[in-house]
Amino acid sequence: MGKQRDRDLGMSREVTRRDFINGVAIPVGGALVLPRWANALGQTPAPEQEPNYYPPTETGMRGSHDGSWEVGHQMRDRRGWDLSGATDTGERYDLVIVGGGISGLAAAHFFIDHVGRNARVLILDNHDDFGGHAKRNEFRYNGRLLALNGGTLNIESPERYNAPSRALLDAVGIDLDRFLTDNADSRRMYRRMGLGSAYFFDKETWGTDRFVKRDPGRGYSAEFAARTPLSATAQRDLLALYNAPLPDYLPGLSSAEKKARLAKMSYTDFMLNVVKVDPQVMWFFQNTGNGSFAVGADALPALFAWQMGQPGFSGMHLEPTPDGVLADLPGGHHGRQRPGGGAVHFPDGNATLTRLLVRSLIPKAVPGSTQEDVGASRVDYGRLDRADQTTRIRLNSTVVNVRHRGAESARDVEVSYVRLGRTRQVRARACVMACWNTVIPYLVPELPDRQKEALAFGVKGPLVYTSVAIRNWTAFQNLGVSRISTPSMYHTRVGLDEAVSLGDLRHAESPEEPIVLSLGRYPAAPGQPRKEQHRIGRQDLLSTTFETFERKLRDQLGRVLGGGGFDPGRDIVAIAVNRWPHGYAYTYNSLYDPMEWVFTSTNERPCVIGRQPFGQITIANSDAAASPHTDAAILEAHRAVQEVLQRRAMPVLGG
Repeated sequence: MGKQRDRDLGMSREVTRRDFINGVAIPVGGALVLPRWANALGQTPAPEQEPNYYPPTETGMRGSHDGSWEVGHQMRDRRGWDLSGATDTGERYDLVIVGGGISGLAAAHFFIDHVGRNARVLILDNHDDFGGHAKRNEFRYNGRLLALNGGTLNIESPERYNAPSRALLDAVGIDLDRFLTDNADSRRMYRRMGLGSAYFFDKETWGTDRFVKRDPGRGYSAEFAARTPLSATAQRDLLALYNAPLPDYLPGLSSAEKKARLAKMSYTDFMLNVVKVDPQVMWFFQNTGNGSFAVGADALPALFAWQMGQPGFSGMHLEPTPDGVLADLPGGHHGRQRPGGGAVHFPDGNATLTRLLVRSLIPKAVPGSTQEDVGASRVDYGRLDRADQTTRIRLNSTVVNVRHRGAESARDVEVSYVRLGRTRQVRARACVMACWNTVIPYLVPELPDRQKEALAFGVKGPLVYTSVAIRNWTAFQNLGVSRISTPSMYHTRVGLDEAVSLGDLRHAESPEEPIVLSLGRYPAAPGQPRKEQHRIGRQDLLSTTFETFERKLRDQLGRVLGGGGFDPGRDIVAIAVNRWPHGYAYTYNSLYDPMEWVFTSTNERPCVIGRQPFGQITIANSDAAASPHTDAAILEAHRAVQEVLQRRAMPVLGG
């Protein structure tokens, strides 16, 4: 029965089951998993020089793929790394940057912009592709190029971007107004076709599978409620949230006093114990907060839920949050958009930004010269790390140690990294740590204990973005939807990618054309403290095989879309599971952290203590802002580079 079900789901189709980065065991002071190209240590050519090396088209388990994390986990378990056999490459740089994500690439941009293009810069990254979380998945089907974000989704609220971030977007050629104008008509395509949204009630939770299309708008009608499996009491409570006048649930308190109460209770507690809705109603809201914090309503302050526009607060007469609080704080951005604001989503998310950044650093690596032509450009990975250029990006290289050569005031920083199974070393006049805060104490063991403790404070939120290329999307047209909420299934949402194009990277214009579906999963442990939820979720991701992901998503898509004629065994072309065990930066939360950390920019916040410069070593990453947002990562890169420049004169080595 199980084997027949697998055949029906299409589990036997090899094209979707390739995991190109699965490793082979190679001993390096212990078991070590490395990609398949590392089979002849010392003499193996750089994998990036192979003709077919092109990570965006890899399928299977992506994100933190096999080969990217094993060295880091060994370093963690050993509390350091044995450098006795390290080889000095003889390379000398003005700046070495640890981490090739948005913050690391931005740091290179700001440094070169100030010092000049003769500056010698090396970026080291443990993944097989640049961009950090801002990577993309590429697929080709019947001659069509398809792409979707594999991580960082959009440029959120560009109207409130800080000055360094705005300047960087301009410098690399991003024109958001032109992009929005070019896509003004296509972004309305789904709405023009009458495609709305729906909920899928799964049999595991409700006893039967049921697809129910939503009413237009944010509310719920009696007709919608009657089509759901909700009890009569739950239907009544759901409708009252949107259609009936609600009382003031905290009478006699001022707006400020109410907000203080709401900041210290979860949205789940508020709804169940204050509003007193039927528990079934919380099925609709249990995942509130996942998209911003990688935890659901049980770990989301009710105040944040109000700020996000969730129901239950209309009768409480809460005064609007003034500018500069919550939404505008570094680490905030969890409030409503400002009037006229919004988010800009390129077809591949913020991979467009990272590709333009790489083009600005190494022009020959990314063909073209405009925002539009970068969409379909094929990056030449063989040009990222060449001795004849001043800026180099070295992938598949896990940094294991960063230290001053001599005292903290020494002139050089020595950076050790593992590549192709061997530990190598380079030197630089300064180093920017544009990696996760939690690994920095292991990489820089000389840091003061207080700073190490602050860097270890945050626990990044795990998440999964799964991209599924399908032959066509007629099932969505037949069902009359473009997105479906599946709150209690393995992936909690299923949707068509946004209808936008960038140059020759064209979005489908009819349901008969291929498209990429976007699915999201936020593994957690509701009921546990937030950090523990993140830790449990991370272990869940690292222990789950691609086969499990594939079987679950095929089953889910078959059930959710089956009423529209979708056949997972026939219609799925390829799957990329973007697994991010260390995903969103930890943001401060009034349920667990001091109120002043959440609502003010106090210097006592761990992110501020942790990001202090240490000799010629500075820190730039989204963790340093306690914010998962792109503009925060860019701002911290700008600060870290300014600290490098201020702490010593930087006559460049030249190239």
